[in-house]
Amino acid sequence: MKRYLYIYLLVLVFSTIESSFGQTTNGNQIILQGTEVIKLAGNFAFTEGPAADKQGNVYFTDQPNDRIMIWTLKGELITFMQPAGRSNGLFFDKDGNLWACADEKNELWKITPDKKIEVVVNKYNDAPFNGPNDLWISNDGKVYFTDPFYLRSWWNHTKRPQDKQCVYYLSPDHKTLIRVIDDLLQPNGIVGTPDGKTLYVADIGDRKTWYYKINPDGSVTDKKLFCNMGSDGMTIDNKGNIYLTGNGVTVFDKTGKQIVNIPVPEKWTANVCFGGKNRKTLFITASTGLYSIQTKVKGVY
Repeated sequence: MKRYLYIYLLVLVFSTIESSFGQTTNGNQIILQGTEVIKLAGNFAFTEGPAADKQGNVYFTDQPNDRIMIWTLKGELITFMQPAGRSNGLFFDKDGNLWACADEKNELWKITPDKKIEVVVNKYNDAPFNGPNDLWISNDGKVYFTDPFYLRSWWNHTKRPQDKQCVYYLSPDHKTLIRVIDDLLQPNGIVGTPDGKTLYVADIGDRKTWYYKINPDGSVTDKKLFCNMGSDGMTIDNKGNIYLTGNGVTVFDKTGKQIVNIPVPEKWTANVCFGGKNRKTLFITASTGLYSIQTKVKGVY
């Protein structure tokens, strides 16, 4: 009896070691060995929407303070725009324009490098949006954005303007706006693959992330479950791994298998992007701070 108990304990120990090693090995596929999350800047009200320009400078929002900040390649923190329409999610298009989900008036903005603002869309079916939250733009100019409802202190209204919380598609010529996803509880984080064929959308309300086929006309079909986790924001690397946020940063491979969780010392992690000169730094907006960690993989945006 003792012999069998001893063998059982050995198997249990080695299984635990193997499991731990597997997690470490998988994590080492992503994180540069010997590096850890570092705090770059703090004392913000709530950070969101990181996006890197072509050079690798990272723009992000401090929404309650109504400003867009830049963490430069030189490690300097500067203010890009204030006021900034209470901007939330950000994304750069191929021409270097910064797009912003400006939910002060529930608008989608395009900001030129010299800070000229164009309100691209602000209504659907003659009603204001709920509050554009996050967006992704394909290389051929297709724009997708989420429109959940989070009641803001700067609004005069308290009821949801739209009948549903949806995902919208805006054509490259900005003339066609359609709902492409209308069956999620509260869509939030969104990102697509570099080839423009797949769209990932996090339903933070249902704690699930889905992926879809992107059709030539901008519509999406073939809805499939990616993982049983929602997310505030997300990004993707050159291996197809998906980065979800909330409790730190959780990384999944392209099959939906969890690789690693990156702890962040804040109550909530809102969003992530890759930046820096070689796009091998993961930047993390988490509540009152901006953080980063060095990676082996490379960001594609």
